[in-house]
This record gives sequence, structure tokens and C-alpha cells, in this order.
Amino acid sequence: MEGSGGPSSFDAAAFDVLPEAVVVVGRDDHRIRLVNDRAGALLALDDRAVGEPFAKAVPLIDDAGNACGDGFLPGGRAVDRLAERVLRVVLPDGRKRPVSLAGRVVGDDIVLTFRSAGRRERVDAARSDLVATVSHEIRSPLTSVKGFTRTLLLKWERFSDEQKRTMLETVNEDADRVTRLLGELLDVSRIDAGRVQLHRQRVDVVAVAEQVADKASHRPEGAGRDLSVTTSGRPPSIHADPDKVEQIITNLVENALKYAPDSPVRVAVAPDEATDGVLITVSDDGPGIPNDQTRRIFEKFGRGRGQRRAGTGLGLYITRGLAVAMGGDVTCASVVGEGSVFSVRLPAGHLELDLDSE
Repeated sequence: MEGSGGPSSFDAAAFDVLPEAVVVVGRDDHRIRLVNDRAGALLALDDRAVGEPFAKAVPLIDDAGNACGDGFLPGGRAVDRLAERVLRVVLPDGRKRPVSLAGRVVGDDIVLTFRSAGRRERVDAARSDLVATVSHEIRSPLTSVKGFTRTLLLKWERFSDEQKRTMLETVNEDADRVTRLLGELLDVSRIDAGRVQLHRQRVDVVAVAEQVADKASHRPEGAGRDLSVTTSGRPPSIHADPDKVEQIITNLVENALKYAPDSPVRVAVAPDEATDGVLITVSDDGPGIPNDQTRRIFEKFGRGRGQRRAGTGLGLYITRGLAVAMGGDVTCASVVGEGSVFSVRLPAGHLELDLDSE
């Protein structure tokens, strides 16, 4: 878009092919001289914006909601650049769209480049959620550890051996909780960086599933629960990382025990014809997950069942990340009020490598 906003040394057609949103403003009068197509779409501008004062055509506000005007634009004797910053543009329908912008003086013009900052805001929000969640998840067990150890140090002789053992077992459980949290954070960092370390070997998935179920049945959340492992056909051994396979099944079983507390939990292992590997399903008869939330639960901090539960919200994100790292995937099918089925597909892998090493 180019119009009567004063002469510009730039070719409007050339700016339209740029991958960024660009607005050219007069250095002295701060009136818009050129708007490329991307800027028109991002900032909701049309041909009528050319010639208008920048502050009127592109109403920007800061995080506090204060109007920015045009005083921040470069153009003075000592300032010829605008460092990148994030503001919000108020759109004609009243919505406030986060944008990052930077600029520099070129002759008699100020060239401003804009980018959508929505993704950056979501990343920043996720980072803030992580800090808040981790702070809470660490503070709670550490407060318990500190309280019990201080009590034991000050009043050791007053407690019976049984009381001491109970308190020390609590300290040990809280230490395990912190260790698990730190392990989750390390897993997330490796998944995000694409650096999941795999130590592949022949894995009997049925045996792993049975071990997971046995361990879960001895934990408080699994004690007395109807937790079963079944097989169909002849599930093959796969070439995978046994610890990662165990972690995947454990995360899904613990998830079912947590969110479907009154339901049986069923683990099934079967051959997967699509991958020549195995299909692992973990199902429950719990409250279920709405269809529009089944994707979100695999995101960081994703929770899809309308309840705030203890934990970081990273378990399913890690589960899928580990499965993908081994060439597989995890999906969820759910019906509200009837339950959920989580399906893990893991390929056979290169079993010939394992055979050659024997």
C-alpha cells in the first residue's frame, strides 16, 4: 500500500515480497508512507492508513495499557535505531494483539518491522507456569523434610523407634518426590533439545508392563486397585530402551490411577501390524476427557479433566516425547463419562543389531 503520505524512497512492490510486516513512516512528520501486505494483515491496516499519523493508524499500548503514541520512534540526532520491543496493537474490533517491533532511520524515512509476538507470549507464560509449579512442587516436600529433620534433631530422645522410623520414611518419600521432579525437568530439557539418550536392547514389553503393574500395586495410590495386564496374539520383543519403555507405561498407569480413582485400570499389550512392533493400551472407566482437550493434554502443563491435581503437568508431554524418540507415538481416545484409552505404538526397531551382538 502506498499513497499520499509523502514521497518514499522505497518500492512498495519490493516490500510486499518480504517475509516481515513493514511500515514506513516519515522521519519528520511520523505519517505513514508505506504499508506492505503482511503489515496490513497483522496490524489490520488498509489503503486509508497511508498518510495517517502513525500513532492514530497503529494504536500501540504497553503492558500496563498505556498508549505509546509516537514518541518512542527513532529519528532524533542521537537515535537512529529502535531496539526490538514487545507492545500490543489495538485492533479495530478492540482485540489487543501482541507484536514485536524494531526500526531504524533510512534517509528521510523510519522503517519499522513488526512480527506477531503471540507465540513468544505463550512461551513466556509457559516459562512462568514452570517456575511457579516447580517452586510449589519443591517447596512442599522440602518444608516437610526440614520440619521432620529439625524435630528429630531437637527431640530425638523423646520419640520411640517406631515414631522415628515413620518420620524418616516420610523424609525419604519427600526426597524421592523432589528427585522425580528434577528427573522430569531433565527429561523435558532433553526432549525439547532433541537429545533423548537411548540405550537400545531387546525388550520384552509384556514383562515390563507386569513389573510396572506390580510396583504400582504396592504404592498408596495403587493399593487395593483393580490393575490388570493382558496380552493378545504374540507381542514381539522390540529393540528399544527398556528404561524409557518402563517410564512410558508407568506414566500412563499413574495417570489413570490419579484421574480415575474409582475405576479399574487395564494395561493391554498386543502386536501392532502397522509397525511390526507392539501396541500398548492403558484404559480406565473414569470421567473421560472432552474431545477438544485430548491434544492439549500432551502439551507442557496440559491438564484436560477440569481438576487441579498435584504434579507438574509434564507427565504426558514426557511420555509422548520418549515414544517419539524411539520412533513411536502416543494417542488418546476418550468419551466423557465413560473413560479414556491411551495407545502407545512402538516399532520393532533393528532387532538384527541385537542378534549380532549376542
